[in-house]
Amino acid sequence: MRKLCAVLAVAVIAAVAFVAGGRLQAFAQDKPPAAASQVCAACHAADGNSPASANPKIAGQFPEYLHKQLRDFKAQGGKKAARESAIMAGMVASLSESDMKSLAAYYGGQTLKPAAAADKDLAALGQKIWRGGNAASGLPACAGCHGPAGAGNPAQYPRLAGQFAEYTAAQLKLFRDGARANDAGGMMRAVAARMSEREIKAVAEYAAGLRQ
Repeated sequence: MRKLCAVLAVAVIAAVAFVAGGRLQAFAQDKPPAAASQVCAACHAADGNSPASANPKIAGQFPEYLHKQLRDFKAQGGKKAARESAIMAGMVASLSESDMKSLAAYYGGQTLKPAAAADKDLAALGQKIWRGGNAASGLPACAGCHGPAGAGNPAQYPRLAGQFAEYTAAQLKLFRDGARANDAGGMMRAVAARMSEREIKAVAEYAAGLRQ
């Protein structure tokens, strides 16, 4: 537990220093890129507020984070993609670096229409884990990286407030099973490996009801 918390703390400090140092490229995009309607809108909607819970809401997400995910979905240099998805691999295959930056900037600038928690009891358990973790299993608090209100941290830790519970739970399971491995230093895989099925559902439910 102590070792895991130390790793998380170092990663948070590094992320903050990265932003503070001004090494992140500025993103700015007001007009919808052509790829938004040609590639993204069918699953994520024109404004990034997906109507289907299997597809994430990307409106209002950090542009830096969105850009990283798009790059990770794309196989480059003869190597397999850092984040494997048969669907997304096809979507990003023809996107240039400029396309990905423009899409990230555009969707990051849209207004999130948040999802909502539907199960009060499950959300209550999720709140306890989010704020305090689970000492018995060595599970750290989600708020340590994603913030008390789910606002996240640019580039490294996405905003989770108002995200579909189904999608968040699915990603936690992928991290737990090692099927998603584009987390820095294996951080999310280490965290999710300590979570029970109910804890995953509870955290996802609670995050859906968070508001920034």
